[in-house]
Amino acid sequence: MKRWLLTAAACLLAGSGIRAQPPEKHATDQIAREVRHELLTLPYYEVFDYLTYRVEGSAVTLSGEVTHPELKTAAEAAVKQIEGVRSVVDHIALLPASPSDARLRLAVYVATYGNLDLNQYAMRAIAPVHIIATNGNVTLEGVVDNAMDKTQFFSQASGVPGVVSLTDHLQVAP
Repeated sequence: MKRWLLTAAACLLAGSGIRAQPPEKHATDQIAREVRHELLTLPYYEVFDYLTYRVEGSAVTLSGEVTHPELKTAAEAAVKQIEGVRSVVDHIALLPASPSDARLRLAVYVATYGNLDLNQYAMRAIAPVHIIATNGNVTLEGVVDNAMDKTQFFSQASGVPGVVSLTDHLQVAP
């Protein structure tokens, strides 16, 4: 009886132009939402770290760069405990502990988030722009509200002494 009802509902939805998501797609979307939540609420996750993930069925691949080994360990552990996750592949890189890179990260933070035109980003609970620095090479990762802010972040960061190269991976929110 239940099977007949599900088949009838699927036919009705198909006829209306509304497509029902396959159960696998729904489960993958749910896992992706939970992975995002778990990563964003990690206690050591900050503006100088950047984590990404990819969900394929019940497998999750973690990537990015972090400044603390505890964050790398915590990210993998948090994702492994999510219901429906069968495997976790950890490609998170641990950034070298370098005093000069730490100073550079802070200087780029002050130049960008401290700018009057961009300081609304500093007020958000979760930093939308992440600053990754390795050996003087700085990468900006994340999402900004508009193209003007994207340009402003790049301009402010490029003027910081000690920046050898600057890579802009910022995206403008739709």
